[in-house]
Amino acid sequence: MSHSFVPSPNVASIQESATIAVSQRAKALRAAGRSIIDLGAGEPDFDTPPFILEATKAALDAGATRYTAIEGILPLREAIAADATRRRAGRGELPVTAGEVVVSTGSKQSLQNATYALFGPGDDVLVPVPSWVSYFEMVGLSRARAVGVPGDPKRDLKVTPDLLRAAATPATKGLMLNSPSNPTGAVYDAAELQAILEVAAERRWWVISDEIYGRITYSGTAAPSVLDLASSRDQLVVVNGVAKAYAMTGFRIGWTIAPRALSQAMTALQSHTTSNASTPAQYAALAALTRTAEADAALAVMVTEFRARRDMALDILREGVPALELVQPQGAFYLFFKAPGGDGTRFANQLLEHEGVAIVPGAAFGTPEWVRVSYAAARPDVEQAMRAIVRQWSA
Repeated sequence: MSHSFVPSPNVASIQESATIAVSQRAKALRAAGRSIIDLGAGEPDFDTPPFILEATKAALDAGATRYTAIEGILPLREAIAADATRRRAGRGELPVTAGEVVVSTGSKQSLQNATYALFGPGDDVLVPVPSWVSYFEMVGLSRARAVGVPGDPKRDLKVTPDLLRAAATPATKGLMLNSPSNPTGAVYDAAELQAILEVAAERRWWVISDEIYGRITYSGTAAPSVLDLASSRDQLVVVNGVAKAYAMTGFRIGWTIAPRALSQAMTALQSHTTSNASTPAQYAALAALTRTAEADAALAVMVTEFRARRDMALDILREGVPALELVQPQGAFYLFFKAPGGDGTRFANQLLEHEGVAIVPGAAFGTPEWVRVSYAAARPDVEQAMRAIVRQWSA
């Protein structure tokens, strides 16, 4: 006699990642013989720079195939700490140390470690909306309550101190930040970040700042980091990794910079989940962070191409749909716009079935009226997809 599976309360409410679901649907249609342009995934379409691959091979040849310290190899943590210390230069603080860094299996695990270690039943965590698909699920898995804070449409859907204050409750314990933003591509400038950090400090909130897209910006410099601006690191967790800036998504290396006590707690947690991140991948990340001239050159090529695709896509959309309401992306590689009729799911489904173009409905990000388009794809595919969007808009 078979018994049906009943999920435990730990996972009963978890929803599949919508971005992954879109990608899987696109692959299924492609396997069935359809010609599909997939603009759903959040993954750079560039090859990992050759110098990083060479460093990975060298590490393997040197025997980097065994366990490391749970929190990561010391040289990598020292490189991460040194970069953070440079960002804090002139503040008169103690330098960031390797003991404040925990290397994990991708920045997604880093974020989950932080939410598990910081929050629990009875806690509220403010999450600006639209938000990346996993923030709400991660907070929920920690048994805390994620409180969505809708961003201001007049400010590219970014939140303000007043919006955060209005959403806060006596149970509010933390705030999730993401800049440059997935899904909008919006970037908080230094003044905006500073004002938000002042509210968080005043209310004694923990701030988790997801800065994975920080080096993919179109201003000529990296996006402002909370490390540049926060008056204290005492209640600050900065999350980053190598996936986006160095086209290393499959290497699965992310990290947190956090107060030592919290870092120790996250290390203990990780010791009972994945243990250390992949050993050769850690050495690959070390090369990306320390061979800066080669890394900067590779990044510049990617950002130049992303900018060209963005500009082309915006030109096509604005010419074809003059009344289109969208966020002007200043970073990452996404376009976020309001769908016709205010129904993002319907528009995304129609676009996939009728035009063979996969995008992500905004419901995945807490904004069902909108859709997200990734331009991390070959330029001819991006152009063809934008023209398909214009056609489908008036269909």
